Amino acid sequence: MKIPELLAPAGDWSCLRTAVENGADAVYFGIKNMNMRDNAGNFEISELAGVMHYLHENNKKGYLTLNTIFYNSELEKLQKIMAEAKKSGVDAVICWDMAVLDMANRAGIPVHISTQASVSNFQAFKFYAKLGAKRIILARECSLSDISDIKRQSESEGLNCEIETFIHGAMCVSMSGRCFLSADTFHKSANRGQCIQPCRRLYRITDVEDEKNSYILGHDYVLSPKDLCSIEILPELIEAGIRSFKIEGRIRPPDYVKTTVACYRRAMSAIEAGDFTPVLAAELKEDLKRAYNRGFSQGFYKGLQKDWISEGPAARESKEYLGEAVNYYKKVCAAEFLIRSGSLNIGDKILIYGKTTPAQYTIIEEMQINHESVESVGKGERCGIKVPARVRPGDKLFLVKDGGN
Repeated sequence: MKIPELLAPAGDWSCLRTAVENGADAVYFGIKNMNMRDNAGNFEISELAGVMHYLHENNKKGYLTLNTIFYNSELEKLQKIMAEAKKSGVDAVICWDMAVLDMANRAGIPVHISTQASVSNFQAFKFYAKLGAKRIILARECSLSDISDIKRQSESEGLNCEIETFIHGAMCVSMSGRCFLSADTFHKSANRGQCIQPCRRLYRITDVEDEKNSYILGHDYVLSPKDLCSIEILPELIEAGIRSFKIEGRIRPPDYVKTTVACYRRAMSAIEAGDFTPVLAAELKEDLKRAYNRGFSQGFYKGLQKDWISEGPAARESKEYLGEAVNYYKKVCAAEFLIRSGSLNIGDKILIYGKTTPAQYTIIEEMQINHESVESVGKGERCGIKVPARVRPGDKLFLVKDGGN
């Protein structure tokens, strides 16, 4: 059984490094103001060379998302980005705007067709493959049967084009995310990467003849689907012929990237070794529930499920900001932190990450103030803590708690 690529989101440097350190084969990332996750940290054009150098140095691939719609006034900037992408060794460009596809083809950069193109049948798949696409991210509405059929037909016609699908993360109630609710309500277009996500809110039904009569729709966020979670059906996805497994989440924090990438890497390694079992899948699903989520469903893979509407955030763990790193002492693998809020005690679970520092968890076994061991520290105090890996001044320190937001 050929194991697919594990593709992770990278909204900033911290997420990028976290994805690499936890087993991703490739990452996808965007340039500021030029992709479908405009609310993510994103990268500057000048950072492309550094991003690709880091990835290739670690034997990973990097895909640049230019997957929004573009206007005439932006074509010159697109040309500059494409030239820099070519120079920096970007492994592929993810797009669905024909201008971007044409520019990438001219530059000799492989093209991956975005899920925004809503490719859900073989005729569309073949059309984009003939235009030079090397991979197509199928519409999220495709079932396992749909995917298998497209793969079979692609092979029968000898098309040199891979299939990629999402395996985990946020789902949209609209067709593959092509929604106008945010644009209509807040003048922030989802199709320009600026979605305000009004679908994630609770709504009230009001009697137009008597506005005093209104009702909250139970506990359901009626426009907000549960997150996709495919951990239990990964072998079936592999059998369907998917080449790349994609995790959604470029606006989510490094700890989300760490948890999701590590869980799916473990599952895929177990499948490769022949050790994947329902017990392991259930265990990994529980681990995935610790990261931010809105509840889980299998999306459209087995046909639309009746229980796909979310009841809001459902993470098993939450984090509380405590302070920041002041110094790091390499010889003793310890860091000094300034506590700005709350308190910290022996036995607490903490999370650390920063602008370029990957997410790391640890349990506090000892803390020191002025080289003296202490049981707890509070606001305004500085303390020394052993850490699993290097931290940098300014890195954030969080207390990890049981229970979601």
